[in-house]
Amino acid sequence: MRFGVALAAFAATLPYQVNSSGPVSTVAITVDAERQYQTIDGFGISEAFQRANAVKTGLSVEERGKALDLLFSDENGAGLTILRNGIGSSASYSRDWMKSIAPTSPPSSNSTLKYEWDGDDAGQVWMTKEAMKRGLKTVYANAWSAPAYMKTNNQDSNGGRICGVPGANCSTGDWRQPFANYLVQLVRFYKEKEGIDITHLGWLNEPDLNQTYASMLSDGFQAADFLKILHPTLTREGFGHVKIVCCEATGWQDGEDLLYELQTSPGAEEMLSVYSSHGYSVNPALPLRTSRKVWQTEWADLNGKWNPAWDNLGKEGEGITWANKIHSALTLSNISGFLYWIGAARTPNNDALVQVMNGTVTPSGRLWAFAGFSRFVKPGATRVDARSSVGWVKVSAFVNADGALVVVVINNGPDDLEAEIDVKRYTSKKDIVTPFITDNANQGTKGEELRTSGDDGNLKVVASVKRRSMTSFVL
Repeated sequence: MRFGVALAAFAATLPYQVNSSGPVSTVAITVDAERQYQTIDGFGISEAFQRANAVKTGLSVEERGKALDLLFSDENGAGLTILRNGIGSSASYSRDWMKSIAPTSPPSSNSTLKYEWDGDDAGQVWMTKEAMKRGLKTVYANAWSAPAYMKTNNQDSNGGRICGVPGANCSTGDWRQPFANYLVQLVRFYKEKEGIDITHLGWLNEPDLNQTYASMLSDGFQAADFLKILHPTLTREGFGHVKIVCCEATGWQDGEDLLYELQTSPGAEEMLSVYSSHGYSVNPALPLRTSRKVWQTEWADLNGKWNPAWDNLGKEGEGITWANKIHSALTLSNISGFLYWIGAARTPNNDALVQVMNGTVTPSGRLWAFAGFSRFVKPGATRVDARSSVGWVKVSAFVNADGALVVVVINNGPDDLEAEIDVKRYTSKKDIVTPFITDNANQGTKGEELRTSGDDGNLKVVASVKRRSMTSFVL
């Protein structure tokens, strides 16, 4: 009874709802391949705060390979294509801190920083290289904070602001340019020492919160001020191709407020390639008002105990819950990138997609929710129009750069359905559709191939869609 009431309330909030007053046996799905929306950059995770080391040093060679494959392999896992590395700011690797590449505090902002590079970066160098072997496309380096000596509170934790941005003065001087140089030096170390191209660079993480771990405050006005120093510094140092990301607010509403403030500074928004926000305090359910690409760069179930289920009791951490969250962010907020907080970690909670405990690797239903998108919808894909005749059946569609069409169907209902998929204005060289099914019994399992019918440019296929499932149809 509780499930039925919840389902009815959930379905009532969804668009394109018909036939929802009683049981249905079929769902009509319409895809228009020429009605296009955002370009997809990918799906990903972070292994910051030494989580990469837990995979690198805490597992046997076999289990380590399994964890990497689950995260980054198209054949054996989710095929994730974005890795968000943390840029260190702490004086050491104590606890799970991220160590600064210039840990020694100089007397003033006019002093020369003493850089150090250990070739490991808390396991992130190794993790990045292993992920690239498996198809990783995007390496996003993101600072949670500047080093303590560059901030108003002289700590890399507990908030504080960059010395020199509006309203933040320090006796040691203006640290904006040294911090920009610091970020560029990190990019240089990865390129020149490790052969890794950092593709995206950011310097804030939840700047609306004061945290006991590495954290730094900023409003949108201050972000715009620093952006106008970082952007020309990258260009001057030969890294103008690196895309700048900002501003990583805690939730979608906070992100909208920061964006508005940043946009008041002429020219600042144009220096960005990606505007980013997190999904914690307010979920992504509306598009942000920006001409830049939008990423949701961190979100997780931080409260639930480890739950690997796809669909059990409708809990926050279950796989089908996250399949719906990703779908909503893609279709309602037009995001181009969606990242979970942690990929693999030694954790008793749901903050990771893969649990690493006692030398054993265990995937969650959340991982397979990501896989339903990320294995098939690749960087450069374009989201196209897709509609469902049944409110609790969510559908999204994408055309990859190679022309392959992917239709993702999430059946939140209690019954199996027959899906009649009608694809308009799309020409395929093949008449075969392959379904990949995820539910309580399947983890991206390849189903029986289906043949299309219809005229050229107007294809049709009839397929079974299991109850409480996610099916990725690949044409």
